[in-house]
Amino acid sequence: MSISASEFASRRRRLMDGMSANSVAVIASAPTHRRNGDADYLYRQSSDLYYLTGFVEPESMLVLIPGRAEGECVLFCRDRDPEREQWDGKRAGQEGAVENYGADQAFSIAEVDGKLPELLENMAAVYFGLGRDQDFDARVSGWLNSVRAKSRTGILAPTQFVDVAQLIHELRLIKSPAECDIMRQAGKISAEAHTQAMRVCRPGMNEYELEAEFNYLFTKSGCKAPAYTSIVGGGNNACILHYIENDQALRDGDLVLIDAGCELEYYAADITRTFPVNGKFSPEQKALYELCLQAQLAAIDSVKAGSRWNDANEITVQVITAGLVELGLLQGEVEELIAAEAHKEFYMHGAGHWLGIDVHDVGDYRVDGVWRLLEPGMVLTIEPGIYVSADNENVEARWRGIGVRIEDDILVTDTGCEVLTASVVKTVDEIEALMARSR
Repeated sequence: MSISASEFASRRRRLMDGMSANSVAVIASAPTHRRNGDADYLYRQSSDLYYLTGFVEPESMLVLIPGRAEGECVLFCRDRDPEREQWDGKRAGQEGAVENYGADQAFSIAEVDGKLPELLENMAAVYFGLGRDQDFDARVSGWLNSVRAKSRTGILAPTQFVDVAQLIHELRLIKSPAECDIMRQAGKISAEAHTQAMRVCRPGMNEYELEAEFNYLFTKSGCKAPAYTSIVGGGNNACILHYIENDQALRDGDLVLIDAGCELEYYAADITRTFPVNGKFSPEQKALYELCLQAQLAAIDSVKAGSRWNDANEITVQVITAGLVELGLLQGEVEELIAAEAHKEFYMHGAGHWLGIDVHDVGDYRVDGVWRLLEPGMVLTIEPGIYVSADNENVEARWRGIGVRIEDDILVTDTGCEVLTASVVKTVDEIEALMARSR
């Protein structure tokens, strides 16, 4: 692991420092999911549990009890089982949970329904994912009822219930130097995959052939999976924001939009590039592409500590609306069009999102009703887009069926920002030159 045991321990300490006195936090693992028959989907640990422990096995549960004499960090996990390990792979077991994952105590997950109520006795508050999983909520209620049943013996049950995710997600919002290093590498791998897609793209290929280039390079670079389902949309498919079929032929004269990034050691990259299938932008494609790039570059330039979260979005809306008026796709005064949200006919999403262990990472965008101020260590995407659907009869036919999005991953620094995905080209001249060299 690139994240050290001491960093995982520090995360747990910071979480416990934010909890109230005489409290306990319970964080459950992600469930396994059946794909079909007796085959499961590739398992991925709960992002919150991974963030606090680095523990990647299913059927596990973390319990944190600040100030507990017997140990503050308790991990429930599967038992060692040579027969099952022969089939499914090694397990840490309770000994490994203590030796390798920083647990003070570890118990079998089979014991959790008996031991958890004991850990809740005489506690004032329980921190858990309140309201986020009905089955887990019911399980916590069962543990509480077991404690309440002992009330005549003088044992008290917790009476305060707090969503632990809110505390964890505030911690996750600011990335450590080690996290930033992983995300730089994820960005580098993903950027190389986008570059390779530009090199090999030819008219007549299928969208899934370009997707295969990403899957190959991600796996070759040590990534178990993409960070999300890749989008490879040629022609009008680029105007479908979350197009994932990726099964159509790429036509000469069309653009192709690719939104794809790897997941490296649980951390996501998220890049979008749009380029001509035949290596040469048409005048209309170039006009919309350069407008989108102008908006993105202006937004990136605004990213620095102390800026509001929504500043980048407002800049992209301003630039794109003014540009669409200049190109004749919108008519009217720019400020009036923005007030009427006329741009949403062509640009209907925000300019970005947080990025981290989840591709749409956690953390509030508003604090006390106002847009959050950016801080060093935050990572976000900047991804304006312009989409002119093939059936949009409000514009001239020459503009129809053109979809453009340009996305990069941005780290807020003490002096401004760092583009983690800058190694893949994005100007018209750079794209055309790269594709020409590959012909």
